[in-house]
Amino acid sequence: MSGNEARIEALEERLKRLEDQQEISRLVASYGPLVDAGEASRVGALWTDDGIYDVDDYYMASRADIEAMVRSDAHQGLIGKGCCHFLGPAHVTVDGDRAVAVCESVLLVQHQGRPVVARIGANRFEFVRTTHGWRTVHRTTRGLDGDAAARSLLAETTVSI
Repeated sequence: MSGNEARIEALEERLKRLEDQQEISRLVASYGPLVDAGEASRVGALWTDDGIYDVDDYYMASRADIEAMVRSDAHQGLIGKGCCHFLGPAHVTVDGDRAVAVCESVLLVQHQGRPVVARIGANRFEFVRTTHGWRTVHRTTRGLDGDAAARSLLAETTVSI
């Protein structure tokens, strides 16, 4: 391989990694607007069919479970009163066809006509590349309430799946 060919190959790899990181960052960022809009099937489509969403005491073991959560009376009541799920910028690590993203999140809810913080969280996402693009295979969210387990999620920035 010539020097130019090697440089082009290296650039292509860097570009692919950046595109993967961007796609994953967009996927993470899309969760909040979609869940706040009540778009159950579009929220579910962020996961693989057997994708897991583990939020403290609420464990969803499939895309269907995640869609059911969005359609639930509890969630519909939340969005009906006004809320904002905001996921901060994600730290994304790509390793071939697998990736991890870590970020913090804030849930704001309307209370007496004013937005108040209802929850702050630590999030760790595990992704896999599919024929339809990157999809979540596992998301773990823990409340940042001083517990060391929640803080440790934020440090888990490497692919271990």
